[in-house]
Amino acid sequence: MELYHGLLAELKELSDENYREFHKRLLKNDAINVIGVRTPDLRKLAKKWAKQATVREIMSFPDEYYEVTFVKLTAVSNLKFDEFTTYVDDCVALIDNWATCDCFTPKCISKHQTEFLPYIEKYLKADAEFYQRFAFTTLLHYYVEEKYLNLIFNCLNGADTDYYYVHMAVAWLTAEILVKYYDAGKEFLKAGTLDKKTHNKAIQKATESFRLTDEQKNELKGMKK
Repeated sequence: MELYHGLLAELKELSDENYREFHKRLLKNDAINVIGVRTPDLRKLAKKWAKQATVREIMSFPDEYYEVTFVKLTAVSNLKFDEFTTYVDDCVALIDNWATCDCFTPKCISKHQTEFLPYIEKYLKADAEFYQRFAFTTLLHYYVEEKYLNLIFNCLNGADTDYYYVHMAVAWLTAEILVKYYDAGKEFLKAGTLDKKTHNKAIQKATESFRLTDEQKNELKGMKK
């Protein structure tokens, strides 16, 4: 536990009470303990700790604080793919809020898209909000390419958008497709497979983007349910 207490001491030195209160409100989960360390500082600290402790040691730390879990997942996200996959299930099981989920972006997936697809399929089948959100945010970060569009559309069609944070991730992913592959995204929306609230949220997010033309935005607004 000496290593863990060392990490806690460093986190508390970096804490900011005003930021703690602000971030805790954003998480919308009173059960999460927050020290109040900003994300850039957390990333630097995770990089430092990955050099002075093994990932196995870091993963053994208790998940008493948002920031500790963040450091753990960041350390794993920097691993090479083969080692990363030995920890990813444990990492996804730790995610209990949107911020931790959205910051868990393992870059190794970008070079191993095909190999990681079974994990995405597994997480989408889990009856758990943040398992599913992680699957959709991973698709967003690493799979919005023409060759994966049909796969993504199939995943979107099966989304459990009764979960709020899944609903938001699906809208975000759909909006990104509209921005990058407008015609394909428009045809997907026309198919009407998304529920009303997610369909409209996707259009809202897409029309907020500077990467679409005014003509495209007006066309999308006309497609709201």
